[in-house]
Amino acid sequence: MKFRTCILLFSSLTVISCSSPAKKTVQAENRGATTLDSLYKYFGVANTPLLREIYPFDEEHKVTYLADQEQIQLPHQYSYLWPYSGTFSAVNALYESTKDSFYLGLLEKKVLPGLNEYFDQKRNPGAYASYIVSAPESDRFYDDNIWIGIDYTDLFEMTHNPEYLHKAKQIWDFIESGTDDQLGGGIYWCEQKKASKNTCSNAPGSVFALKLFLATNDSSFFYKGKELYDWTVKNLRDTTDFLYFDNIRLDGKVDPTKYAYNSGQMIQAGALLHKITKEERYLEEARQTANGASEYFFYPKNEYDGINFRLLKEGDIWFTAVMMRGFIELNAIDHNPEYLSDFSHSLDYAWKYIREENGLYNGRFNPEKKGEKKNLLAQAAMIEMFGRLASVQTNK
Repeated sequence: MKFRTCILLFSSLTVISCSSPAKKTVQAENRGATTLDSLYKYFGVANTPLLREIYPFDEEHKVTYLADQEQIQLPHQYSYLWPYSGTFSAVNALYESTKDSFYLGLLEKKVLPGLNEYFDQKRNPGAYASYIVSAPESDRFYDDNIWIGIDYTDLFEMTHNPEYLHKAKQIWDFIESGTDDQLGGGIYWCEQKKASKNTCSNAPGSVFALKLFLATNDSSFFYKGKELYDWTVKNLRDTTDFLYFDNIRLDGKVDPTKYAYNSGQMIQAGALLHKITKEERYLEEARQTANGASEYFFYPKNEYDGINFRLLKEGDIWFTAVMMRGFIELNAIDHNPEYLSDFSHSLDYAWKYIREENGLYNGRFNPEKKGEKKNLLAQAAMIEMFGRLASVQTNK
């Protein structure tokens, strides 16, 4: 499915040797557009805005991720909410970098109508379910909804369309319903499985609240964002490297796993709090976590294709994309080129060594895994990173 041949002026995209900001911006934007084209070509479903989750698709494919016993017996024709919502972030990022009305039209005519297929109004408050609502009832995850709320808030800031702010506030009502006083506060992970409070709901929950504050000037959002940030620092921060553990169970047991997106969202939340309050504490904590993440999620600096940089380690590409958001927010304050330069060179590496002939990427940032089945979320994440990188280069 070809969207716009005209925006793929450099669609073959042999590496552009000139490193001027303008040409690097064009390069990133066109790489994002090319990948978007491949996404809809291989994951699209005729006569619906919905998408497959895996390519190649098997008609008997049964997705078991978080499926209940009733769902597990049914062929999953469409993706779960989380991968689908990645396309919202991806197209948002391209719209932000290009200001091209084509992407706004794509959001309005395809992405958001498809997203609406997941919106569950049978349960109160209304929120996005993990699978389409025409299927048997599925769980609702606070983090899934937060990512969408952040995207709606960003889209409102770009368009000033009050409908998008209304949707973001509607989602916030659901997020608030996922909080209580157990463990001193914090947001649960899943509405139906309230066994843990996770960094992946509390760190972006803080970002979401702070973005809502900036969009509305409603101080209640600021105080909630600050509260969630402080709760996460207190309960889930590793004081040795300033990265963040995955979750804390209600019995107080902490899962020490460290994921890129969790620390990335705390970098972003800290940078936003500094932007709002000018308090040095938040900036210092963001810097500490950024330094820890650079050490932990990237290889040591080495030479690749004649350039010395830290290459991203193998890991979930979408987690990497969300981590990148934090580094971009911090860069707006610090203007430290090193971190984003490592992302930029890593994306060049991915384009050259991980991208396959069909324009798709494996989900682990590993050139040795070519030929494996491809997932929707990884393609969306690559598009998002290309779009965000272009925005940073445009704003230099």
